[in-house]
Amino acid sequence: MRDEKVDPQFESLLAYLNDNRGLDFTDYKRSTLMRRVQKRMSQVRVDSFSDYQDYLEVHPDEFQALFDTILINVTSFFRDKPAWDYMAEEIIPRIVQDRSSGDLIRIWSAGCASGEEAYSLAMLLAEEMGIEKYRRWVKIYATDADENALTQARHAHYSAESLKSVPAEFRDKYFEPNGNGYSFSTDLRRILVFGRHDLMSDAPISHLDLLCCRNTLIYFNREAQDRIVARFHFALKETGYLFLGRAEMLLSYSDLFVHKHAKHRIFAKVRPVQAHRRMMVLGEVGELALEDSLAYDLSLKQAAFKATPGAVVVVDSDGNLATANDDAMALFRLEDRDVGRPFHDLELSYRPAELRSLIEQARNERRIVRGKDVPYRNVNQEPIYLDVLITPLLDEGGRWLGVEVSFQDVSERYQLRAELERARHDVETAHEELQSTGEELETSNEELQSTVEELQTTNEELQSTNEEMETMNEELQSTNEELQSMNDELHQRTDELDQTNAFLQSILASVDVGVAVIDREFQILLWNYRATDLWGLQADEVVGRSLFSLDIGLPVQDLKTPIQETWLKDNLIGDMIMLDAINRRGRAIKIRITRFLRQAVESRPQYMVLLMNEEKA
Repeated sequence: MRDEKVDPQFESLLAYLNDNRGLDFTDYKRSTLMRRVQKRMSQVRVDSFSDYQDYLEVHPDEFQALFDTILINVTSFFRDKPAWDYMAEEIIPRIVQDRSSGDLIRIWSAGCASGEEAYSLAMLLAEEMGIEKYRRWVKIYATDADENALTQARHAHYSAESLKSVPAEFRDKYFEPNGNGYSFSTDLRRILVFGRHDLMSDAPISHLDLLCCRNTLIYFNREAQDRIVARFHFALKETGYLFLGRAEMLLSYSDLFVHKHAKHRIFAKVRPVQAHRRMMVLGEVGELALEDSLAYDLSLKQAAFKATPGAVVVVDSDGNLATANDDAMALFRLEDRDVGRPFHDLELSYRPAELRSLIEQARNERRIVRGKDVPYRNVNQEPIYLDVLITPLLDEGGRWLGVEVSFQDVSERYQLRAELERARHDVETAHEELQSTGEELETSNEELQSTVEELQTTNEELQSTNEEMETMNEELQSTNEELQSMNDELHQRTDELDQTNAFLQSILASVDVGVAVIDREFQILLWNYRATDLWGLQADEVVGRSLFSLDIGLPVQDLKTPIQETWLKDNLIGDMIMLDAINRRGRAIKIRITRFLRQAVESRPQYMVLLMNEEKA
């Protein structure tokens, strides 16, 4: 495997992301990861990784933008059509045909991004099985590390542009028009379960008939790919299939997967050979009596067991060492006095492997438990490797009798495998170089496609914004014309009002009696020059005030009742009252108050005119 250059500043940045946001990119390819981070740095105009770390501390919202940039979510429906055609014609029918009665068909779309591939699988299965059987017998799990992409996948809403690769009959059958795009059928959507999942740290979904993970492995380094592929092998059923992207190959994992179609990157799981030895240790229950402890037949069966090649020990239901054959006694330096002792008191219980937990697992699960390639040193202190097989021992009624623990020396196989690995190393190194170059090319293509899509989106947004601005400009022009028209009308009305006010002021100035106009709230609306001459208050001192709040020589309180009565007469003209008063010069006078109501058009009178005329002696 090629060594990737280590940049201390970049490693410090990755450690900061892991410590502060739990974003662990340890297993990602450094070259790819560095390119994605630098792309985001250029967008925020930061030059160095250390400066970008400072930028993240000041701008916490930047974490999500960086995460979205690193996880390139480039996908589409039926991407790489020939591969999907092969899936539809060969693999999907075989999965449906092999389904056992009552079993669900379980599918996992790992690295599903915005969900297009998961929905592509759903359509193929619905076509093959029919919608009713699909709803009843299929479960599709779709996972990704990007929560934003999962949100989009859950909504299942796609633009008409993104559905171009979907056959027209599929689009009409499985999608519903929704606004400016299409939504996947709500009824069929319930079969899919979307969730966040980290391929490196989270447990894999198991018992799968098909695992689809396309162009996701290319972002991980070799060690991470090894672990992920091993998890994929565990997740699949014995008859399961693995569907990878066109930039991904499994030449180094021939012991786990075989090609079903190399060009389309479809693989089948290698079924492990289950070969083991089981010895009958406990005596048959017949005329033998079981007292406080189990008694075993030490005749021919026990002798045969003792001579069995390979180390074998038996632990009874009470957790005691029931017996051990000769090879086990020699290999683990056991003595006759150890037989009958609690197994957990013996060194064998934890060396060469932690057998106590494995025995407990076999007891709880009632199945064979294995341990492979366990290192140990024999009596000559030579390193050897052992396969451990823990087999539950049950009677005919299923009652727990104990376990048989057998050890097979696989040192020769281990050494041969190591030599084979070394022999493959040169070929793998060359292949890895080639694959790495192909993956980097694919990654670059993904990045370019992502950039093109971003530019297309930006162009559409700019075009939409330009259209909105043109519309707003037309609306503003229309509004401006309306305002201009209103302004002209307002000028005209103002001129008319000025003329009317001038005319009114001219009339009031020429009237030789005091004039006051009040409304129904008794507030003074108009006060002429003669009223000022009588009572000494200017118009700006009284307008807006209540008539009855004025402190002048006129006894205004004596006017309250007559004025209120006048309001009751909706069309009064010339109702008079005489009052004694004192003018502004302190001279006693008699004043005649004449009240007029001003009739409003089609409504009750709103204003009253008071004429105040001094009676001459």
